[in-house]
Amino acid sequence: MDKLIKRSDLTKYIKDGDTLLVGGFGLSGTPFTLIDELAALDKKNLTVVSNNLGEKDKGLGILLHTGCLKKAVGSYFTSNRDAVKAWSKGELEIELVPQGTLAERIRCGGAGIAGFYTKTAAGTKLAEGKEEKVFDGETYILERAIKGDVSLIKALKADTKGNLIYDHTGRNFNPAMAAAGEIVIAEVDEIVEAGELDPFEITTPHVYVDYLVMNNYVKIGGKYVVPTGAN
Repeated sequence: MDKLIKRSDLTKYIKDGDTLLVGGFGLSGTPFTLIDELAALDKKNLTVVSNNLGEKDKGLGILLHTGCLKKAVGSYFTSNRDAVKAWSKGELEIELVPQGTLAERIRCGGAGIAGFYTKTAAGTKLAEGKEEKVFDGETYILERAIKGDVSLIKALKADTKGNLIYDHTGRNFNPAMAAAGEIVIAEVDEIVEAGELDPFEITTPHVYVDYLVMNNYVKIGGKYVVPTGAN
């Protein structure tokens, strides 16, 4: 099981100034264990690309108190008032990206596509400074692809090779981020032997996954919680 590492090994793969792609939508499909470990590391000037910054003191929300974040790129920051407060105080840069545009920018990063034109946000403040072109009488803006130095993603199950399946809506941004990261670390609930996963259920092939980390949380009533006595 060469791809299985300890969560404490995360420090080997993340450097100061890195761009991290972090899966999740709200708290669904969020790699809580990896985020907990990241919060404990002495890293600086990180850029996080994620749909949102979790909730207050949950998920990516805990990073707002560590001083490790320089910038957040995402679509929905108002679910966490701490993120808005940090931005208003000048403690955090925020790049607001429409959700569909964010998903496509990440997908392009994984597909080797430099960028694309879209009508979304044309004529708004979000389009300021971006190249414009007119197609069929309508204005489009150029959006550049997003790639990451490290992708931190969450899957339900993996096999020993690193093939991944996701849990329903926990799939969200995770597969696209798995393709767009230079190094991909997947947090999983369970690891089985190669050949045990149904090939039709595998969403992310093992070639995209560099390392696996076991989830330190347990699922109770549909929510992940830290077991009593866990560290």
